[in-house]
Amino acid sequence: MERNRRHFIYMDHAATSFPKPREVIEGVAEGLRNFSANPGRSGHFLSLDASRTLFEARETVARLFGALDSRQVIFTRNVTEALNLAIYGVLEQGDHVVTTSMEHNSVMRPLRDLVSRGIIQLTVVPSSKEGVAEIAGLAEAVRPEQTKLIVVNHASNVTGTLVDLKLVSQIKGEALLLVDAAQSAGCVSIDLSSLDVDLLAFTGHKALLGPQGTGGLILKTGQEPVRPLIRGGTGSHSEFEAQPEFLPDKLESGTPNVAGFHGLAAGIGLIQEEGVEAVRDHEKRLTATLLEGLSQMDRVHIYGPRDPERQTAVVSINVDGMSSSEVGFQLDRNFDICVRTGLHCAPAAHRTIGSFPQGTVRISMGMSTTMGDVEEVLEALKWLVSH
Repeated sequence: MERNRRHFIYMDHAATSFPKPREVIEGVAEGLRNFSANPGRSGHFLSLDASRTLFEARETVARLFGALDSRQVIFTRNVTEALNLAIYGVLEQGDHVVTTSMEHNSVMRPLRDLVSRGIIQLTVVPSSKEGVAEIAGLAEAVRPEQTKLIVVNHASNVTGTLVDLKLVSQIKGEALLLVDAAQSAGCVSIDLSSLDVDLLAFTGHKALLGPQGTGGLILKTGQEPVRPLIRGGTGSHSEFEAQPEFLPDKLESGTPNVAGFHGLAAGIGLIQEEGVEAVRDHEKRLTATLLEGLSQMDRVHIYGPRDPERQTAVVSINVDGMSSSEVGFQLDRNFDICVRTGLHCAPAAHRTIGSFPQGTVRISMGMSTTMGDVEEVLEALKWLVSH
């Protein structure tokens, strides 16, 4: 417990942003303290307050992403559940799916499950060593009349590599486009009103600054044929044992995390106050400084685009002669620097960039990261390399 109170540098924002802003913490506390009741289940004032809070959070998310109707915002526990909801809710026997070699296991495991059961056919399009999805390869993989779904990671959780969603949407044809925005939501501008994206999965606990246990799936028009992942109590049409057909109730069952989504709304409010582009500019400056310093270290290998314009504030490295886990251990134990090591739940991505099976040391920055933090990390790595 003593180490938790010492000065430390947090460089694991791609996993979860930390520390959480005061407004987010107070938002969660306010929800638990003042309206910790079931929304839509009762007529008393606490239930009505909970319903209003959830509605306002849904409206906040819709505004951030340019969704036409907040009913198209389906709340989930995290982006993993949102991706599973989309994949299992859309695909049927005989469908064909196209994805890339840079996807997270939250995409690959559901798809591999459906392949193993003979339900779908899957084409995984190779990406470059920098983690860049080949648009031409995606276009060639799409099968007219058969490809039902294209799944792409907007920003890699391993290299930060960004995918041009406009280019992908231009080659999708009649297929639905599902975007994994786990790493980009909150730090890269996403406007669904100007993008031909059918399904957008996001999580609340990363760049959106919210608490863990919050996320969602946004349907472009509300007409996408998504089946529920779970069925149960919604507080609506309780006289029927069949699941409601209207959104968001159709895809949301069980008691929601009202306090958590109240905290998420507070986090999004801070981002909107700052401006997503301002957050992006801040992270690009941090990334440029980190990449410049790392490039001057002879024993350090940098993965990905090595270009702040083409990636988020996520940088993966390895140090010659040291395992990624050893580097992470030394940074934690000797310098109180928190990074993520290993395969980052994305073995396909590591095979693509050539870091499988050892993985990498991932340094990921966020809205609260300072230039001083980056400089201290560089000094620590210089020491490790020289010793």
